[in-house]
Amino acid sequence: MKNKNIMLLENKKVAIIGAGPVGLTLAKLLQQKGVSVTVYERDKNENARIMGGTLDIHIDTGQKALEKAGLIEDFYKIARPTGERAANIDGHVIMEEFPKDAHLYDRPEIDRNDLRKLLIENLNNGTVVWDRKFLSLTKNNGGYDLNFDGNFVETADLIIAANGGMCNLRKYVTDATPQYTGTIIIQGEVLNPDIDCSNFKEICGKGNLMVIGEQKMLFSQTKANDALNYYVSFKKPENWLIEHKLNFEDKNSIITFLKNLLVNWHESYHELFLATDTFTLLPMRKMPLDNPWQAKNNITLIGDAAHVMPPFSGIGVNIGLLDALYLAENLTSGQYQNIEEAIQSYEIRMFKYASKAQQETTDAEAGIHSDEDIIDIIKDRR
Repeated sequence: MKNKNIMLLENKKVAIIGAGPVGLTLAKLLQQKGVSVTVYERDKNENARIMGGTLDIHIDTGQKALEKAGLIEDFYKIARPTGERAANIDGHVIMEEFPKDAHLYDRPEIDRNDLRKLLIENLNNGTVVWDRKFLSLTKNNGGYDLNFDGNFVETADLIIAANGGMCNLRKYVTDATPQYTGTIIIQGEVLNPDIDCSNFKEICGKGNLMVIGEQKMLFSQTKANDALNYYVSFKKPENWLIEHKLNFEDKNSIITFLKNLLVNWHESYHELFLATDTFTLLPMRKMPLDNPWQAKNNITLIGDAAHVMPPFSGIGVNIGLLDALYLAENLTSGQYQNIEEAIQSYEIRMFKYASKAQQETTDAEAGIHSDEDIIDIIKDRR
């Protein structure tokens, strides 16, 4: 007897481009329904270290997808309830809170590498094909040929782009491109903060720290291995980067820039910059969602590929996990006549909740880079 829940994708090959948390979660949700799915990832292998901060997965959004995927209990074993501190530019902690016992796992933090490992371990062997940098696609007898760097060609009937804000597959769905929001982030990682910036470590503790002043923000996160990831954000016009040409190959020049940018801030923050092992430049961009695209021939977008937004509300990955949940449900529920109809219904729904999330992020970005009180900003984030 045929399983009506997978009839849309029966004898179909699904290709997901990008092995981030959103793409991998979608792969798991589809595999649970017996769908043939392959994830293509540009990283060399699963041991490639993912840079970036921790992810707080929310109980009312992202955790729903993990629960549906049967992973919520394993997620709780490695996720960490995390406290929040606020400090002023003089280095004084002015607020600290830890989630109450009844809400410990409402928004726990997890390292990106740990979440990816959890997801990969629960996929069928060989689901992820590594070292595949997507280049282009061409139609082929109702399906598609996917062209990858190195002259690799794969075929698929349904293609789902989950490869981030700079997604090069987006152009097959929409002419819209992410737009600069007016904010620049310099991201830093400190591998041994207890030794290399002990004074800053006393301020930030073992959780998250937010410092806002002079219309700038410093936000730090403590990883599972006690390393620190942090962001310094500030407003600049779009041509500023071209005119100033920050050299991220020269770590000392970035340290000097940050010390000058925050010249009035406490020396503990400068100590953090001096201790930084790697810096990354992140101009903030947001995907315009005011003109929804029309469903396109068995191709769609999820996660940052669909609705990239700055991290100032901490909801981007959670919205992406909702994408995975809702798209998987549409494709496997038996409620739609064809794949295009299932995709169109998902996209209409996604535009509504993603637009709301983007507005929340825009409001948070404006508040963080204004003279608004830091306590009010943290309350709004929670």
